[in-house]
Amino acid sequence: MPPKAGTTVGSTPNVQPGLPPAAAAGPRMNATFVTLARNSDLWEIARSIRQVEDRFNKNFHYDWVFLNDKPFDATFKKVTTSLVSGTTHYGEIPKEHWSFPDHIDQDKARKVREDMAQRKIIYGDSISYRHMCRFESGFFFRQELMLNYEWYWRVEPSIELFCDINYDAFKYMADNKKKYSFVLSLYEYVETIPTLWDSTKKFMKAHPEHIAEGNSMGFLSDDGGDSYNHCHMVSYLQIGVRIILTIDSGLILRSAISTGFDPRHT
Repeated sequence: MPPKAGTTVGSTPNVQPGLPPAAAAGPRMNATFVTLARNSDLWEIARSIRQVEDRFNKNFHYDWVFLNDKPFDATFKKVTTSLVSGTTHYGEIPKEHWSFPDHIDQDKARKVREDMAQRKIIYGDSISYRHMCRFESGFFFRQELMLNYEWYWRVEPSIELFCDINYDAFKYMADNKKKYSFVLSLYEYVETIPTLWDSTKKFMKAHPEHIAEGNSMGFLSDDGGDSYNHCHMVSYLQIGVRIILTIDSGLILRSAISTGFDPRHT
């Protein structure tokens, strides 16, 4: 179907009035892109950077933080620095943020992975995937480089943007008192999370002080929280506030997330 008269192919559809202009002039938000990647992901993340720069960041020149559980090599730094219009920063994740906590029963964990592998459950026997999920859930915003920023935009290798973003998404969220945004939601792979909802309910019961009014429980449960409806937020392009972090169960302060990752409270 041809575009309507007066429109530009690939431009932001249905632009609402009052969006911040696509210009770098004037004060910008204290914000950064953040990417978890390995050296071997170089050309996949290079593609993502080109997408984000061409569609958005060429107008704003926000910084980009790259995180890895190993040191980044010179080639990775050279290529990514050449592609990003803002300033690039490179950090190595501390071992305690990319490993099993001390309280985990390693033998039990191994048997669970082996069982999942036999049942052909996605990522069932992957240790690195478990470390990644734990890191993205509770530790990325604690990295030293991230402490310099208030807002973050998470970008994964090999993502694509299909239209220009002709306004400052960070400023729009701040001006409209938004704390968190995500791209889409899918049904969860239920076999990968057999104990998640029961653990979530136990945490909520033990720590009601962390449950905000007007939270997103209706998005996650169809019966007031008794069961999980398997709605999974895909967070590959999430934008959020680092200081006050919004996660799947609603607005929860950073102290609540820290509490949830302390084995004394789980």
